[in-house]
Parts: sequence; structure tokens; C-alpha cells
Amino acid sequence: MVSTQISLSSSHSLLSLQHSISFNNNNNNNNGQNYKCCCYYYTHKTHKPKRHPKKFQQKDAFPSSLPLHTKNPSAIYKDVQRFANENKLKEALAIMDYLDQQGIPVNATTLSSLIEACIRTKSLDHGKQVHTHVNINSLQNNDFLRKKLVQMYTCCHSFDDANKLFDESNVTNVYPWNAMLRGSVIAGNRRYNDVLLTYTRMRELGVGLDVYTFSNVFKSFAGAKAFKQGLKTHALLIKNGFVDSSMLKTSLIDLYFKCGKINLARKLFEEIADRDVVLWGTMIAGFSHNRLYREALDCVRTMVGEGIYPNAVILTSILPVIGDVWERRLGQEIHAYILKKNRYLQDVFILSGLVNMYCKCGDMSSGRGVFYSTKERSTISWTSLISGYISNGRLDQALRSIVWMQQEGFRPDVVTVATILPVCAELRALKHGKEIHAYALKNWFLPNVSVTTSLMIMYSKCGSLEYSISLFNIMEHKSVISWTAMIDSYVKNRKFLKAVDVFRSMQLSKHRPDSVSMGRMLSICSELKALKLGKELHCQILKKDFEPIPFVSAGLVKMYGSCEEIKCAMLAFEAVPVKGSTTWTSIIEAYGLNHLFREAVDLFYRMVSGGFTPTHLTFDVVLSICDDARFADDALRVFNLMVHRYKIKPSKEHSSIMRRLKTFDNESIPVIPDV
Repeated sequence: MVSTQISLSSSHSLLSLQHSISFNNNNNNNNGQNYKCCCYYYTHKTHKPKRHPKKFQQKDAFPSSLPLHTKNPSAIYKDVQRFANENKLKEALAIMDYLDQQGIPVNATTLSSLIEACIRTKSLDHGKQVHTHVNINSLQNNDFLRKKLVQMYTCCHSFDDANKLFDESNVTNVYPWNAMLRGSVIAGNRRYNDVLLTYTRMRELGVGLDVYTFSNVFKSFAGAKAFKQGLKTHALLIKNGFVDSSMLKTSLIDLYFKCGKINLARKLFEEIADRDVVLWGTMIAGFSHNRLYREALDCVRTMVGEGIYPNAVILTSILPVIGDVWERRLGQEIHAYILKKNRYLQDVFILSGLVNMYCKCGDMSSGRGVFYSTKERSTISWTSLISGYISNGRLDQALRSIVWMQQEGFRPDVVTVATILPVCAELRALKHGKEIHAYALKNWFLPNVSVTTSLMIMYSKCGSLEYSISLFNIMEHKSVISWTAMIDSYVKNRKFLKAVDVFRSMQLSKHRPDSVSMGRMLSICSELKALKLGKELHCQILKKDFEPIPFVSAGLVKMYGSCEEIKCAMLAFEAVPVKGSTTWTSIIEAYGLNHLFREAVDLFYRMVSGGFTPTHLTFDVVLSICDDARFADDALRVFNLMVHRYKIKPSKEHSSIMRRLKTFDNESIPVIPDV
């Protein structure tokens, strides 16, 4: 049993919470007559019998002269609102229980603040208690509170309660409808169909749509990438005369970016004359979302040129972009701007973004400097540092950082666990992986898809495939990611037929393979030389328009090459609209697999002359082909291109190839030292 004491000073402000509720004050109008009240809290313990409340004693009483009922109830309201703003719902509800016992009414503003706290904390139990207090105070017909309650239930995923309350509302009033829409958007979990159904019913019943209706609908459409519905709603927006709303234009731009319609978003942005920082932030985030990093940086420069400077949201969006394009100098300028604006120095997301940015740029010393100069570190900043160690290849240090952060009193969260598990997989650290698995179980992380799939991959790489299978089988709600992880686990252990069986089971489920799943399956077809299955996958790829994706098109070309269908491989290669180094490497490898060595090397020269930049993998493939064909002169030429033009450090395998070819042509091939 837990109890709470609230003491009231002469100014009637609730100051302290301790063992039971008592109010003490002296007043000459009444000599010691007492009102009694007590609030009790119970905590459920399965190993202990239920205890009865302690008997109320004389010392817990307070004078009746305290002018709560008629003169100063607003002091208590303010304290309830303060606790609600601090998300201290237990303390706030203790006061509400006292007010109920004493018959003191509560106003709608106080109840609204409590509902808002329940929305922020997603606390359904507390929300139902607040709903009870709304009914006690006869405010159940208040449209504003009803709207808040509907939103609270939808945010807490209690859609039955939300629908029941909504059905009791006035169907022509737009506020409960907006609450249903807003709650479904906040609840997430792909509740696009619920939003679309509610929106359709509003139009059928003739409910007047306002700016907030369209804003919630656009946010839902953006999350579901519902481009066609977005276009229709855009037309309705113009018809209803809301086209000049800056908030709705910002939502529309976000929708078009999320749907990949960059030109539409740009066109709409250019039509807006008065551009504020929120609109610029949406453009920057949109370019970043579509991996148009240079355009995002240009957008920042244009914004600053127009006299608008980044806020915390834009800084959080742009720092990862700077790291991705290795613009360390620009990152230092942003860092200087953050130091100049003192209000950003305590923002944990900005400081973590700085650490991440420096680490992505390969400057671990600056990243560590920002991290250790922070007075108040957090789990988020520790996770950024661990991610930086991983991106710079310092896997052992990343693994040790888990211990260091716990020594400082910070507990790894879901993101930290999902970040560190791939490290255990790469290091084959099965013991550490099992320890992290136990920690995830203890802290109820396992329903999380990222953690579960990372565990599956870790166990498969460590040779414990049976653990991966067990994790997959006990998952109640499987997703495309978990299905793909199971396929990947079988591939890592070279059980290709089992992987095909999992793919077939996935097709029979409600989930459909995505581009990543298709890429995995194409690699399996290449290993098994399963041409029939490969053609089946090709049909699905064309149907779902996955062909422009580089790793999918490269997998198709390699699959046909492995199945000795070089003409089909070339047709698949030529069908790719925008070819990259990955696609070129795959067609070169396809020719090499079919012993068309001269054609493969000629394709490499064609790739270089076309302005495409070969990667380390490209040189691996070409030098291996030269080794198989004994093309000593071509090997030397390719090797020089790799070292001198593209500044790629030769690997041990490259040196071995060059030494082997030296025995066939002593004059052409120089002595290649060990790397």
C-alpha cells in the first residue's frame, strides 16, 4: 500500500506529497473542528496478500476552517494542473479523489490538462479514471472534453472505447470527428484505413471540414504513401477554399515527399510567397527522406540567404545529412552556430546529432570531444557514440561502451540494443549476444521487431540457427522484416532450400515480399541456379515496379548470368533506366560466370569510359576474371586504375592475383608486395 500526504500552506498552494493526505491551517473562526479524508494507493504484489488501508487517526485530520469549498478552490486546480503538466498522474488523481470525497467541483480546464497528460504518457488506466471524474462532475456532455477523451482512447489504442464515446456525440459537430482522426494518426500502426473510413463518413454525413480535418488526413495519407487519395483530397481542399492555409500547404508538401513525388512538392513550395521556418524544415526533411542530400544542403543555404536561420528541428534533420555526404567543414560551421546559440547546447538530440555527424565523417576525435564535453549525457548520446564506433570499424570499443554507459548509470534502451546486436554478429560474440538477449527479455524489449530480427541474424551468424528458428516461431505478429530475417538466417547457413520454403510460407501469409526480400531470393536463385524460380521472381519484380532499385536489378542480372542465360542478363541490364556501379558490376560478373572473359573486361572499360566509378567489389570481380583468363596486361592496367585513379587500397587477394599472373608474364607484371 502506498499513500500520499499533501500539505497546504496559508496561501493554499499544494507543496508536498508524503504519507497520507492532510491539510493544516489555523483560523480564529473555528477552534479545531476537523474534516477527515484520506487517499490510498495500492500496488499489486502477487506474492503478498492484499492489505487493508490503515485506520484514519486524529493526527491525519485538518481544521474545518480551511476555506476550500467556497473561497479558494482555484489553488487546488493549479496544483492538479501542475502535476498533470509534469506527467505525475498518480499525485494529481490523489487530489482529484480528495475533491470528490469533499464534494468540491472541478472545472473543465483542470480535467483537460489531466487528459492531455494521459495522451502524452499513453496511460489508459489513468485515462479511464479521469473519464470517471468527468462523469462525476457532470461534464460528460462538454464537447471539448469529449473530443479530448476520444483522442485519448485512440492514442492508447482503445478504439472500442473511442468509438463508443464517439457514437454518443453530436454527429454534425466537427470536433469529435477531428479527435478521432487525430487519435488514429498519433496511434500509428498503419491505421490509414481507419482514418480513411472516418474521413469518408464525415463527407457522407455532411460534417463541415475544417483546416484540422485536412491536416490530420494529409498526415495519415503521408504515412501510408496514399498518393491518389492525397491528390483527391488536395482537389477537395481547393474546392473548400482552404488553399491559402500555410499549415495545409506544409502538410501537402510533406505528403508529396513521402510519396516520392519530388517535382510536385517543389512546385507547390515555389507557389508559396511567405515561407516560414516550418515550411523550410519540411522541404529539408523531404529531400533528406528521399536521399537527395545535396538538395537538402542547398535548401539550407537558400533559407539562410533569405534571413531565416535553422531551429532545433532543422538542425536535428540536417546533421545526419552532413554526415552522409562527408561535409565535415559544413558540419563544423553548424557546430559553431549551435555553440553561438546557447539554447541548443542542452538539447540532447542536437548534441547526439553532432556526435553522429563527426563519426560519420570519420572524425572520431571530434565526435568523442563533443560527447565528453557534454555535462549531462543520456542513453541517446551513448547510442550515438556506439553507432560512431561501429561506422568507424571499432567494434570492440562499441561493445565495451555498453558496459561503460551502465557504469555511468544509463540503461540501454531498445535502440541501443538493436544497434549493438549486429556488432555481436560481426564479432561472432555469441556469449555477449546471449547476455544482451537476456537483458532484452528482462526489460520486455522482445516484441520489438528490430530487436527480434537483430537477434535472429546474430544467432544465425554465430552458427546457432536453432535459436533463430525458435525466435521466429514464437513471434505472434510477424512482419515482412521478420520473414526476410528468417530467409537471411537460412542463407547465412547455406540452407537455401529451407529459405525457399520460408519464402513460400511468406507468400501464403498476409505479408507480401518487398524489395529486400526479392533481393535475398534472387541471390538464392543464383546459388541454386533455379531459373524457373528466378523468372517467377522477375515477374513479381516487374509487377511491383522494383526493377529501378539498384540491388534488385543487379540481382536479376547476376541470377540470369548464374543460370547461363547471358542474353536474358543483358536484356535485364539494358532495361535498367539509371545504371550505377552495382548494375555494371553485376553484368561484368555475369559474363565472367559464362567464361566470356574478354567481353567482361571490355564491359569494364566501357563502364569507366562512361563516367561510372568502380567500387572495391567491381575491382574484385574484374581482377578475378583476369586471373581466370590469364589476362596479365589487362590485370596490370586495372590494378593501376584502382590504385592511382580511384585511390582504392589493394587487398591481400588482389596482391595474390598479381603475383600469380607474374609467373605468366615476367616482364609486364611488377612485383606486388604483401599488403
